[in-house]
This record gives sequence, C-alpha cells and structure tokens, in this order.
Amino acid sequence: MSLIYLVAGARPNFMKIAPIVRALQQQSALSFKIVHTGQHYDRDMNEVFFEELGIPQPDIFMGAGGGSHAAQTAKIMVQFEELCIAERPAAVLVVGDVNSTLACSISAKKLNIPVAHVEAGLRSGDMSMPEEINRLVTDSISDWFFVTEPSAVKFLQKEGKSDDAIHYVGHVMVDNVLFQADKLTTADTSSYETAAFKAGMAEQGGRYGVITLHRPSNVDDAVMMTRIAGALKEIAADLPLVFPVHPRTRANLASFGIDLGPNITLMGPQAYMSFLNLWKDATVVLTDSGGLQEETTALGVPCITIRENTERPVTVDEGSNVLVGTDPVRIVAEARKVLAGQGKQGRRPHLWDGKAAERIVEVLTRELARLQA
Repeated sequence: MSLIYLVAGARPNFMKIAPIVRALQQQSALSFKIVHTGQHYDRDMNEVFFEELGIPQPDIFMGAGGGSHAAQTAKIMVQFEELCIAERPAAVLVVGDVNSTLACSISAKKLNIPVAHVEAGLRSGDMSMPEEINRLVTDSISDWFFVTEPSAVKFLQKEGKSDDAIHYVGHVMVDNVLFQADKLTTADTSSYETAAFKAGMAEQGGRYGVITLHRPSNVDDAVMMTRIAGALKEIAADLPLVFPVHPRTRANLASFGIDLGPNITLMGPQAYMSFLNLWKDATVVLTDSGGLQEETTALGVPCITIRENTERPVTVDEGSNVLVGTDPVRIVAEARKVLAGQGKQGRRPHLWDGKAAERIVEVLTRELARLQA
C-alpha cells in the first residue's frame, strides 16, 4: 500500500485536506499520514476542530513555529527532509500557497519523491504577495497539478506543463464548505458567539453584512485602512455589519485612531463552524480573503472583494464575487447594488460539486500504480 504525506501548515490547509482524508478513508490502495508543520499555532485547532472536519488528529506535528519567511521556510525544509528520509513516502501532497507548501515541495522533490499540488495554477500576477511566489515555485517542481478553475489550466499550460499532468478536478474547499454547511443544519449552534449576533439581527429584520480584512496592504497602512473604514461606516448606515477582527488588525485600528462607529459590531476571530454559521446567511460579505471569495461563490452569497486583483477569477467570471479594488466610492456603490436587489447572482462553477477529493484520490491511485509498475 502506497503511503502519501498530506501536508498542512495552518488552519485553512486542514479544511482543504479534510475532504481528501475522507476520500482516502473510503479506499484501500493508498495509506496516508497527516503532517502538521506547525507553521501557525492556533488555539482553536483542538480535538473538536478535527471532529468537525471529520478527520483524525495529525499523525506528525513538526512545531516549526514563526519567524521570517526565510527562517520559517528553512526550518520546515530541514525537518520535513528528515521525516521523508526516515519513512520515504510514495508521494507528498501539498495544498494552497503557504510557506509549508513551498518548503515541503522542495524537500520532497530533492529526494525524488513525487509532489502533488492541490489548488495549482492560481495566479494573481502580483509578485509583492508572498503567496504568489510560493505558488510559482511550487508549481515549477510539482509532478501533478490539481486545478480548481479554467484560468489555472491556462497558466500551467503557458508555463510549459504537460496536459497529462494537469487535472481539472474541482475544488476541495468547496467540498469542505458543502460538507460543513450540511452539518450545520443539525448542529447545536447555541454556544456560538455568532448565533447570539444573528439572534439580535433577527429582531431587527434579519439583514446584516460580514467583514473580513487581513491583507497587509489593506490593514497595515493607515491611509488605506482609513479609506476602507470610511466606506464600511457608510455601508453600515444602511446595513448592520459584523467584523470578526484579527488581533493585528484590531491593534492597527487602535493605533491609527479609527473608530468604526456603532453600526459595526466587532468580535474576535471565529472557529470555522461559528464563522460559517455567520456568513452563510449574510446579505453581503466584504473581504480581502482568497478562500472566502470561493466559499461565498459555492453557497451563492454576494461577495465584494476589496483588492486590486484576484488569483481566483472564476469567482468573478461565474460566481457571486465582485472585485472592486480599494476605492471607497466603488465599495459603497457595489454594496448599495446588493441592498437594492441588483447585486450579482452568479452560479457555482463547473465541478464545484463536492466531489473534487474523490477525483484527486482516483488520479493519485492511478498515477502511483503506474509509477510502481
């Protein structure tokens, strides 16, 4: 039985590998181990978190910790190399575009261990984003590319990748959000902080919007953060907004002297199910997140992305996402369209049907059998 290492370094990575784990558990040709690099420490990543995802706790925890991009990547590379030498997996599967994705790909490839990249081929064209560098380098050495949308296929082909190595399978994040949304229909949500907020909103008509902002270009610059905050306050005059705030963003709001006003409710970062419980019923989501652009498209929730570019254009071309940049006038105008019932409807893209992980496992089973033969 061929052993595959499934690599995750941060909480969103586990949401991407969870459907793959569930698919692997349904077959007998491949075995797997979950490797947590420890790139991010998250207090909410407890036993309940893995129970919610329907997967076991990681088999291996490396504890790489923080540091600069170079220091963190180097620590992960050294530890992962030792791991691969000791056990020699048949393949390494990485997801997304974090430093763990890059580091483990390089270590595996230098040991001639095949690398599978899930969410391959996504490109923003913005080389100031560390994630863009991670995506480019990982795809330059991967053996199998599991792709979520047509633009990614085109980028990989343009970069010289063989059509035989590119597999358009759909999206594991969509697999996961559909799985979790279904669980929410029977879950007891009474303990969620977001449930209390929604109950309060129900008494006021039920409509509300959700904000997430974390990109340094938006939240670390006083002028930019002030401009965006002005737009959010203007929208909040017509629609109550709730903002689960990252600690760094909250600190910046305070240091920049930005008051978001009484119509924007601030709360702490939320666990996955609590946050899903919040945004799935929102009138609109205002965000600079990559993953949330896709998840809102999967559930048909209007999304306004406060960025100048996106590596996920299918959410704009086909989904419920609108890319507005950081101009306050455009942000407010798009929100008012949604409130007037004139917002973008969109549809779920091809193969975003909850079965991407099954397709990935089918390809890996076939490819590893071919290599062994």
